Amino acid sequence: MLNHLGLVDALRAFRDGHVSPGDYLTASHDAARAHSDLAAFTVLATDLAPGVGAWEGIPVGVKDIIATADLPTTNGSPVYADHVPATDAWIVARLKALGASVLGKTVSTEFAWRHPGPTHNPWKRGHTPGGSSSGSAASVAAGIVPLALGTQTFGSVIRPAAYCGVVGVKPSYGAIPRVGVHPLAPSLDHVGLFTRSVTDAAFALAHLIGRDEADPHGRPLPDFSVDLDMALAPREAPRLALVRTTIWDRAEPEQRTMLEATAADFQAAGAHVSDFVLPAAFEGLWDCARTILAVEASARFGTLVERFPDRTSQPLKDLVAEGAQIAAVAYVEALRHQADLRVDFDTVLSGYDAVLTLPASGPAPEGLASTGDPAFCVPWTCLGVPAVALPAGESQGLPLGIQLVGTYRNDLALLRTARWCESVLARPIPFPTLCPAS
Repeated sequence: MLNHLGLVDALRAFRDGHVSPGDYLTASHDAARAHSDLAAFTVLATDLAPGVGAWEGIPVGVKDIIATADLPTTNGSPVYADHVPATDAWIVARLKALGASVLGKTVSTEFAWRHPGPTHNPWKRGHTPGGSSSGSAASVAAGIVPLALGTQTFGSVIRPAAYCGVVGVKPSYGAIPRVGVHPLAPSLDHVGLFTRSVTDAAFALAHLIGRDEADPHGRPLPDFSVDLDMALAPREAPRLALVRTTIWDRAEPEQRTMLEATAADFQAAGAHVSDFVLPAAFEGLWDCARTILAVEASARFGTLVERFPDRTSQPLKDLVAEGAQIAAVAYVEALRHQADLRVDFDTVLSGYDAVLTLPASGPAPEGLASTGDPAFCVPWTCLGVPAVALPAGESQGLPLGIQLVGTYRNDLALLRTARWCESVLARPIPFPTLCPAS
């Protein structure tokens, strides 16, 4: 099936004349319509044609809090039900300049917080795909698009990637400008990517990092490139710090067992894997992140929930109320703690190439009323360091993943480590069995 080609494989096929960009786009559009019962998209482009540029023919799913000038951007909220932005977000404009096409807008929770949309996990209907980037993870897992955009403020890229069995990348804080992305908590918000391989993710990220003066938190990564033919060179056998964190007991037995078995596989393949405990100061990252999130979200959405009490959810109202009760000194202290620990993490991880840890508490929970627990992602998001989710197993027909974490702005090094881990896992990412919508 044409739409099952990944990003790099599709571009190679276009270049070599084996597949036409138009046929690939059509196959992707047909797949989205055939599997509309997944509810991965809020809207599909109707006038879809290949763009002009190196990525001509590549369809991309764009999370519905990321502005698109030619498609509605509802932010997962009835308040914005008819909203069509005047301009594209920075990252959408970059994709279009490369020649890519926006296939459609993918479902997000309300303003990327806790109130879920209708998206199903492609592996088992009636189970969440995770959130808040629900539709983006599901659309890549289902083979509808080779690349989708998400955002992460707590765990909204890494967790859904793990739940849906795809690669998720949350780059370093500030690596991709957030201009045109609706904020939740600007001191924590990241733009991230979903793909079907580490090489695809690295190739995409190399083209999507940048700087825009309108994003005051932007700090672009050192430039790097990924050759279309040579792909991403894996790091030699890496040094991995196996971190269980203080919330290890919240993980389900099958998730803990899978991580430890995977660590043993990496050790057998030549990696140096050591049990590692973060210094006590890092235990405060969960509270730090929650304080920052609640205060910034309260400032952002306080007026909105007052104006539209019947069109905003209880989780958003509760977050606003929580943030309004936090003293300014606590917020300032949380920001200071965040900044200090981001710097300290370089020293803490000295001697290791990456942290190996959990991306989620287990497989995707049953039901669509919740998108699952983000807690295993929160410390790394608060630090702003790069993270990668890799599929590594399954339980009861649902994927299980691992999470790899690197140091700030060393995204390429982390991706090379992830590529080595991916090669050891030697586990081609399968496609779920999907029945076409009736």
